[in-house]
Amino acid sequence: MGAVELVGVAASLSFLAGWRLYACIAAAGLAMRYGLIDLPQKIQALDALANPWVIGVALLGATAELFADKVMWFDSLWDGAHTLIRPLGGALLALAVVDASDPAWQVVVFMLGGGAALLSHSAKASARAAVNTSPEPVSNIAVSGFEDVVTAGGLWLVLSQPHIAIAVALVLLICSLGVIYMSWRVLRRLRRWWSSDPSP
Repeated sequence: MGAVELVGVAASLSFLAGWRLYACIAAAGLAMRYGLIDLPQKIQALDALANPWVIGVALLGATAELFADKVMWFDSLWDGAHTLIRPLGGALLALAVVDASDPAWQVVVFMLGGGAALLSHSAKASARAAVNTSPEPVSNIAVSGFEDVVTAGGLWLVLSQPHIAIAVALVLLICSLGVIYMSWRVLRRLRRWWSSDPSP
């Protein structure tokens, strides 16, 4: 696997971790443990995810997130509590994939992985803040289900087809930036509407 593929896998996993860190770790670990995904030799460092204890803790976290993520306003509290955890997890995943021997590159990869996870986490949190302005609970469940599907599909695609991982990472980057932009526009418009005095 070339450098471009490695960077693509690392970036994609970091972006996905910003949405669903626990599910990302659990799915990758289960797929490795039961041979559903044959990891290329260059990223065998990720086989630590197949440890039963790692899988167990990740499944516990994924289960908690599955329910917490679908409850209005509680999902935003959950996102707030994971503002540090998700970027850190994304940074460690990227570091495990690239496995750079040069300390300088280790720092660079760590920062890039953390930055990617923070960006997708910010997109998720911004979108949830906008969705929570709707009084009905269906929007939360629909958005959460969409995130579940995208995370599972993206994870399978990246690990089974690493040659297109860089394209997946670019799509996730563009989508994250787009979601942040649209969410903040919605929130800003709502804030202006709430602060405006009704006409007599």
